[in-house]
Amino acid sequence: MKISTPIMALVAFASCSLGKVSGETDFNDVGKVMVGMLENKHFAEIKFDEEMSDRILSDFLKDLDPARLYFTQDDVDGFEARFGGQAEAPIHQLLVQERAMEPAGEIYSRYVERVRERIDFAKKIAEEGEFDFGKDETVMRSRREAPWPADDFEAQELWRKQIKEEILSEEMRRETIRRIAEEQGKEDPLKDDKSPREAVKQRYERFLKDIEGADEEDVASYFFSAVAQAHDPHTDYLSVRQMERFRAGLENQLIGIGALLQREDDGATKIIGLVVNGPADKQGELQLNDRIVAVDSLNDGEFTDTLYMKIDHVVELIRGQQDTEVRLKVEPAGGAPGEVKEIIIKRDKVELKDEAAAAEIIEMVQEDGSTKSIGWITLPSFYLNFNTGVPSVYRDVQVLLTRLMKEGVDGVALDLRGNGGGALEEVRRMTGLFVGRGPVVQVKEGWGAVRVKESTLRKPLYEGPLLVVTDKTSASASEILAGALQDYNRAIVVGESSTYGKGTVQQPMDIGRFFKFFQDSDRAGTLKATVQKFYRVTGSSTQLDGVVPDIVLPSLTDALEIGEEFQDHALPHDLIEPAKGFAPLERDGLFLPEIAARSNERVANSKDFQYVQEDVARTKKRIEENVVSLNRKVREQELQEAEERRDARNEERRERFSKIEQRDSEKFNFYRLTLDDLEREALEEVDRKRDAEANMRVAKDEVADLDDTPEWPSGLDVVKRESIHILTDLIELTEKAAVANLDEKAEAQAQ
Repeated sequence: MKISTPIMALVAFASCSLGKVSGETDFNDVGKVMVGMLENKHFAEIKFDEEMSDRILSDFLKDLDPARLYFTQDDVDGFEARFGGQAEAPIHQLLVQERAMEPAGEIYSRYVERVRERIDFAKKIAEEGEFDFGKDETVMRSRREAPWPADDFEAQELWRKQIKEEILSEEMRRETIRRIAEEQGKEDPLKDDKSPREAVKQRYERFLKDIEGADEEDVASYFFSAVAQAHDPHTDYLSVRQMERFRAGLENQLIGIGALLQREDDGATKIIGLVVNGPADKQGELQLNDRIVAVDSLNDGEFTDTLYMKIDHVVELIRGQQDTEVRLKVEPAGGAPGEVKEIIIKRDKVELKDEAAAAEIIEMVQEDGSTKSIGWITLPSFYLNFNTGVPSVYRDVQVLLTRLMKEGVDGVALDLRGNGGGALEEVRRMTGLFVGRGPVVQVKEGWGAVRVKESTLRKPLYEGPLLVVTDKTSASASEILAGALQDYNRAIVVGESSTYGKGTVQQPMDIGRFFKFFQDSDRAGTLKATVQKFYRVTGSSTQLDGVVPDIVLPSLTDALEIGEEFQDHALPHDLIEPAKGFAPLERDGLFLPEIAARSNERVANSKDFQYVQEDVARTKKRIEENVVSLNRKVREQELQEAEERRDARNEERRERFSKIEQRDSEKFNFYRLTLDDLEREALEEVDRKRDAEANMRVAKDEVADLDDTPEWPSGLDVVKRESIHILTDLIELTEKAAVANLDEKAEAQAQ
């Protein structure tokens, strides 16, 4: 359980007495089985001892209260005395003794007690408090390293400032939105909203409802996640609900109705997106902005009230077996107050096409009048259906690449930005598309055995100029692909200062498989344990270090703590022997010194990269200072400076972007190539607004529509545009070298 803000830390829990969910799974049994699985399966073979008890307790408290606003130091001291490593019954022993829910329940009960106290106080302050916004008070921007409040008095003082800051921020946000709407000649989208004080109060009331709606499975999930993640950041416990979401993401498909849901402050579940040609879209009655208030999961007349229900619980009710029906009780968007209708939808397979591999062809007119074209392949994840093999990201990239080659592209870019990984097997196969047969990645077991995974393709499918684009969120499988192509000197890697740095492999294991035959395992969940580390063919682990690009571009993430190195209990970086049979190409063939020099010159002269560097410096300073003022004049001055900076940038960009757009219209042509376009004889030109909703219709956000920041010319963000320049340079220098080589051969033959 990872929670980032004080309010978001309010999770569902009814009372000291935990309510049972469907089935009779005993989560104390789950705890004992998890201990055995972790001791025997985890890569690091960490023992459950006093130190592990302290680690689990610390992580559990941090997950529940990351900003240290709810528990007091007395609470924490009491938990350490009861369940810490030196306690009479420490957590590691209670787990083995099938008593896991004792610490989980006791700590969580105290948490709920504290949250209720804080929310009662917060609501009273929000409703009745008199705030002097002329005082020079401050709050900490981040309380991650702050001490726990010593007692309730100190906690209340923290919450007084917390509520004061929220109300001030909400007032200023609304004033800004109202003014921008007026400047643009639009109606204020928040004119009918509750007052800032009421909005803050309702926010806490909503989370209190979440707390009162929890079941035992929720509490067990939070506690067992702390047990698992005490081993490393990527070992985790997944409840049945969480495993369904994990599987849907990995397979890039799910069984449901094809609707994107969002919780509203009043407890309803709002439809903010509909998958085009999904079950709900085809049925036709459910519309954007409709609000679900109850679900009849079996369509047998028994509705479950979903007001204030956690979103994952609502999702679980709506999903089900293919070709079964679900009945929804819905308040129609724009309907009369109190109007409710019932909608029956047959569940079916929903393909997440927006998360599938896709490509575009970018044609560019050169200064000499010739035309070059590149294929830009976007890979959101390394998905694979392990049962059927379809969908498969390897297969999808293979067919996209084949079509790109048929279209005669001069170079190819693989965009791995935001790609958090997926199936290791897909990386092994995909790397072969570019390097042919050979080692791709080395995998090390906990006991030291190392296996080399190889591509078995006899020859590469594509051998032309290749670029890989990464960022700090490119992780795991993405790092294997980028690292292999870099090590083989097959591609230039360009992007942020490094990739994420996740060099570990997880295996989901059904906990119920290890139950005794008479124990109910229906809701036992899944342990996703780190069982291996992977290494590049050079022998270097990507763990912590990630993949450092050949050409690094400025990025705001340089100011943020993003990456494995900032995670608790991360495994170390290490080295093993290079893979046998690893035979890289000549690095000279990438022309890196000249290409990097050209890129550095463009970046130095880029106004947009200058803006990025300014933002990095400003963000670093703000993080280091770690204070937020509660003085309205100070905040207004900060806001005015930010708006003046934004307005100046927007004005400069509008003028510059207009000129770039004009030049682009004469230089570029863009053609869409999705998996649905493969059978087209002639590809369609890209229409970015139309294509954005080709797979998902999304509800309009009137507040977001007030943002007048100019869109990137031709849809090319600053990194993508520079990457195109780099790949074009690589194409040019590769072709020149090929011509020079032919001339040398001809001259040698003539002699």
